[in-house]
Amino acid sequence: MDMRMDQRQSLTAFEVVKTYSEERLHKIFEQYGEVTNSKTLANTIVKVREKVSLKTTDAFRNALYGIVKGNPKKYYAQVFQALRIEVNDELGALKELLEQAAGVLKPGGRLAIITFHSLEDRLVKNFFRRGSFDEPEQNPFINTETVNELKVITKKPVSPSSEEIKKNSRSPSAKLRVAEKK
Repeated sequence: MDMRMDQRQSLTAFEVVKTYSEERLHKIFEQYGEVTNSKTLANTIVKVREKVSLKTTDAFRNALYGIVKGNPKKYYAQVFQALRIEVNDELGALKELLEQAAGVLKPGGRLAIITFHSLEDRLVKNFFRRGSFDEPEQNPFINTETVNELKVITKKPVSPSSEEIKKNSRSPSAKLRVAEKK
């Protein structure tokens, strides 16, 4: 239960499941993994971690097997995705990349991003549309124009062809989006 992309980093998936509060675990599984029973999962982890070591993925799977909803393979993929995103701050890194890349592009330069799950894709799509992560002001009395320096090139994401999917089993979830600096 490591899941670190950078071994110099101290936070591991084991530390997350061992120390995070039930509420924090619930939010991670709900937001990052879109796990259907995220509240039950978080509650069970908090109860089980007192009795069983969740140091390995096998121990983790075995301890939680009773609450799995639907296909176990898909369920655990969502759970481990959520843990991996938390451990590596993947969405924070993606936001930082998008902001920096947009700032260093010359006019006419293109930014192409391949995403592998809906959370990443939503971030990229919204950033390309608005040019920032700031939510638009909802107050009708305040009129602040935000300038988007990006022009969306791919209105819909480009997905892999059936030929690519046959060659690469990991490609079905990939989506390519492209924007150009104005």
